[in-house]
Amino acid sequence: MEKLRQNTRDNERCVWHLLVNIIILIMAQAGQRSSIPQSKDHLLRSYNKRLKDDVRSMLENFTEIIKLAKVEEVGQVSQQTQGEQDHNEMQVRAANIVRAGESLMTLVADIKQFLILNDFPSVNEAITKRSRYLKGVQTDIDVKLIQLRDDLTKDLYDIEEEYYSSRYK
Repeated sequence: MEKLRQNTRDNERCVWHLLVNIIILIMAQAGQRSSIPQSKDHLLRSYNKRLKDDVRSMLENFTEIIKLAKVEEVGQVSQQTQGEQDHNEMQVRAANIVRAGESLMTLVADIKQFLILNDFPSVNEAITKRSRYLKGVQTDIDVKLIQLRDDLTKDLYDIEEEYYSSRYK
């Protein structure tokens, strides 16, 4: 039981450190902390709070489920009634763990969106790269159109010459 609690704490620390590092990375890419506008700083703090709350909720609910797994001595209620009550509480706590997990997935999506929307250098680089590519395509198309125009001009000249030199004009 103690080993399971220790593993749970270790897993919580790993998840916590991973998400904190992601937030720090976002803050570093957005610029120095002092240059982050108040709204972005507030947003990052809210991400941090959501992270702490969701991980704490998952840990507390998991710990309570483990506590419910213990077989207790005979109490004031019958074993069957106690078993049903424990089963219902486990279902509620499992649903809370799932809710916290979904909230963490939403948090990760929000962090990704924040990173995408606030990572101007990479967005500008992508736009520049796409612009260069499209200019190259435009140049190729222009060359082909000029070649097609020249071919059509030559063919039209030949056809006109044939027509005017024929007896069917």
